[in-house]
Amino acid sequence: MDYTKKKLEDMDVMDDFLMGQLAADESFGTDFCRLVISTLLQRKIGKLRVSTQKVLAALTPSQRGIRMDVEVEELGEFEGGEKPAVMNIYDMEPHLYKGMDIPRHNRFYQAKIDSRGLRSGEKDFSKLPNLYVLMILSFDPFGKDRMVYTIRNQCEEEPELEYEDGLRFYYFYAGGTYGGNEAIRAMLTYMQDSRAKNVTDQATAELHSYVSRVKLLPEVRDAYMKWDEYIYYMQKEEREKAAIDTMVQDILDILEEYGDIPEHVKSRLGETDDKEILKKWLKLSAKVNSIEEFEAGMQPV
Repeated sequence: MDYTKKKLEDMDVMDDFLMGQLAADESFGTDFCRLVISTLLQRKIGKLRVSTQKVLAALTPSQRGIRMDVEVEELGEFEGGEKPAVMNIYDMEPHLYKGMDIPRHNRFYQAKIDSRGLRSGEKDFSKLPNLYVLMILSFDPFGKDRMVYTIRNQCEEEPELEYEDGLRFYYFYAGGTYGGNEAIRAMLTYMQDSRAKNVTDQATAELHSYVSRVKLLPEVRDAYMKWDEYIYYMQKEEREKAAIDTMVQDILDILEEYGDIPEHVKSRLGETDDKEILKKWLKLSAKVNSIEEFEAGMQPV
């Protein structure tokens, strides 16, 4: 993803950095999240617990983890006198750039988020929290000019059949014409262009006060000075991971010419993140005449 740095004063709520700082603020972070979620979903939101830039690690080095921009947990009653049960999880994800397969991106994120939802040995799946993924977009993901797209699972043969799995995907397009209402439109307009001229109701006035305050905080300015370094290393890691994935796929494509590739060979390729070793294996795959010969040549490396 290409990244062009703005001045802090020019940042909008939809920018990752500013949204993260607003959500993480100790004095009003939960109020900010409650305001945005309740306005976009048009319902009351209860007690919240907020996490920003939360990383859910992969199970193995060869797999992919995720980083959630803002995770908001809505808490219910206390469970067993220990801690409150989590009723709803809201994953708030602002996106300014096209070029991503968002539906599959969200499918992957949903699986990672849900994988933490039950304790080991738990058999009552009704305890799995509801999950609401809120994508706030500067572009129309489906080309229908809608302000809000709500996606849920349902039965194709019986559309009226109630199939409640507690999962919803919401795609909010700031420039949409159809659907939604004036409150949602005002919120999205302000989030995309967070200037005083776009304060048009009580909710956006409250949001603007949070934005104005957070931009003046010395610790936010200090953090923003380090943001370039964070973005650089994040993009560097993404480029290196993409290069490794490409080499692995090139090796697999070559070896498939010789038949079915054993799973243990695929696993070893997938678990290797050393580019120099993969370069040797790529050259090897182009020279051998069989998978067995390739596997034998892998051993000394």
